Formats: sequence, structure tokens, C-alpha cells
Amino acid sequence: MRYWQPYLTYLRGVVLFLFAIMATPLPVYAGEDSWFLETWERPFDYSSPSRMIEYHPLDSASNKWRICAAYPHLKDSYWLSVNYGMVEEAKRLGVSLRVVEAGGYPNLARQIDQVRECTAKNTDILVVGTVSFEGLTSTLKDIASRIPVVAVVNDIADEGITAKTGVSWISMGRHIGEFLARAHPKGSAPVRIAWFPGPLGSGWVPFVEDGFRSALVGSSAEIVTTKYGDTGKEIQLVLIEEALEEWPDIDYIVGSAVTAGAAVSVLRAKGFSERIKVLADYFTHAVYRGIKRGKILAAPTDFAVVQGRLGIEQAVRVLENKLSLKHVGPAIELVETNNVNEIGTYQSLAPATFTPTFIIE
Repeated sequence: MRYWQPYLTYLRGVVLFLFAIMATPLPVYAGEDSWFLETWERPFDYSSPSRMIEYHPLDSASNKWRICAAYPHLKDSYWLSVNYGMVEEAKRLGVSLRVVEAGGYPNLARQIDQVRECTAKNTDILVVGTVSFEGLTSTLKDIASRIPVVAVVNDIADEGITAKTGVSWISMGRHIGEFLARAHPKGSAPVRIAWFPGPLGSGWVPFVEDGFRSALVGSSAEIVTTKYGDTGKEIQLVLIEEALEEWPDIDYIVGSAVTAGAAVSVLRAKGFSERIKVLADYFTHAVYRGIKRGKILAAPTDFAVVQGRLGIEQAVRVLENKLSLKHVGPAIELVETNNVNEIGTYQSLAPATFTPTFIIE
């Protein structure tokens, strides 16, 4: 038996190595001509089984298609990064793009007016990131009777939607919840969390909450206060101050990327940076800098630049009857201090020199 032991040890190592590779998420970027993406067995249903694919984007569009893209806002660098991805893909494929933004999640009526006006004439397809899961349903059904509608990033009711680019926001919340659960397993010293999920009624907050809260079950981490609000910095600053006044002994601030960025400043000003830790449930420039500097512990990235590119690429596929996968999105990865340099910013964040772009002719 001793004679075979080295060989058995070697084979065991090979098997463990292969399992590790299989368990590790593939990078989004596969090469100049492809991306590694996730797709779902039942389109638009994140609870259905999914698989990884190597996705080959179209080389170019066959026509100068006219695309209208609607965003919830451009107030933080997440949607700026989506904008960058869309602009780059529109240029690459040779299509025209017009962008409108609602100015924030409370502005449902404004977004409804914007998508109606934007698609009234001289538009071939609508690509929409909604401010509400169901608030635009009747409007989008009406638009879909005339031109196709593609959903991007934020989750949305299925009616009227031809295709979707997105990731599971339940998984986004679960990633950051599991990070906490690993750090504070059941039986360890309890920790208190102030939770800032974002605006109620949006197309992502109920889902990120579901994932985050479910991941904490069985851990020693407890959510002691929840503060909902639009993801503008001023609003989040007010909510953070409220939480600190009500719960001065919290151990963590967890929430949107805007929350995390604002929290770093507030905690530094109050001298709480060493005592209260910060986590974000999505990835932006400020979060990237925070992780690099050790001010933010971790955040999942859903590769916003790639989602922007995919939204435009899918729209062209719909118009040219080349759509083979109705629902695709990047595989989520958790960014921490130990892998932030490896993951980098290329597929997640717009370049620092990029400014919001509303028209590509």
C-alpha cells in the first residue's frame, strides 16, 4: 500500500484541482471575439437551471438600426458604466443610439413619458432599464405592439419583453450575505448590521433583499435597522446619519454602492472607520477604490459594461431575427482585497475619462 500511496496522493490532487476549476466562475472576457456568460433554461426565470456559455457577439449590424435606451438615472457610476458599454457596442456594430434617463427611481411617470416619446417615431427597438418592476408593464406592452422591447440590468415583469440582459439580483444579495455569514458563523460573537437596500418598488431591491437576508439565516449577523431610499448620495448620507444616531453600536453598514461610498466618508469624519465595516451589494468606481484602499471589504460585480454591450447586441439580434438566447448575463463574481487586481475594471467600469453620452448617430 505504501508503494501506491504517492500515486494515490497525486491522483487525489489532480481530482481536487479539476473540481476547483469547475467550481470557479469563468471570466467574462474570453477573447476578442467572445464572452463567457450565463443563460437560463427558462428565459426570464432566475430560479430555473442555468449554464455557462461562450458567447460570440455579432460582427456588425446589417442595417443602421435606431435604438432608444432608457435608464433609471445616471446619478452614479454604475449606470454610467452601462452607458459606456452601450455606446461602445453601438459604435462597434454601426447602429444609432438615443439615451434617456429618468433622474431616479421615484420618477416612474417621467420614465413612462420618456419611453413613449422616445419610441413614438423613428425608433426600431427599445432597450430599457426600468425604475419599477411592474410600473411600466402596460406602457411596454403597448410599445411592444409596435416595436420590440429588450430589458437590461433591472428585473422586470415579463409581459411585452422580447429579450433580457441581466443577472439575478437575488444572487447579488446572496453573494454579500454569504461573505458575512462566512465571517460570522452561527455560535460566534453576534454582529449588528445597518442595511440600506435602495428604493422600495424598484426592479432590484426586493430581489437583493431576498438573497441577502436568506444568506444570513443561521449566521451570527443580525440586521438591526433597514433604511430604504433612492440611490442618490444626498439621500443615502441622510439615511446613514439616521442609522448611526439610532444604532451607534452597529458593526456593519451594508447597502448599495452609493451607500458604501457615502459611508466611507461619514465613518472617517466621525472616527468610526476602524470599528464599523462597509460592504456594497454592487460594484462601482467608488467601491473599487474603497476595496483597493481597504475601506470597503467586498462587493459583487455583475460587469455593468458587459451588460450595456449585451443590451445593444441583443437588440440588433432581435431586429435581424438572429436571437438564439432570450436571456443572458455575466456570471457574478465577488470582488475582495485579495482578487481586486485580478478582476480589475475592464468589464465592470467605464474609463475615468468617459462622460454620459446620449446620442450616437
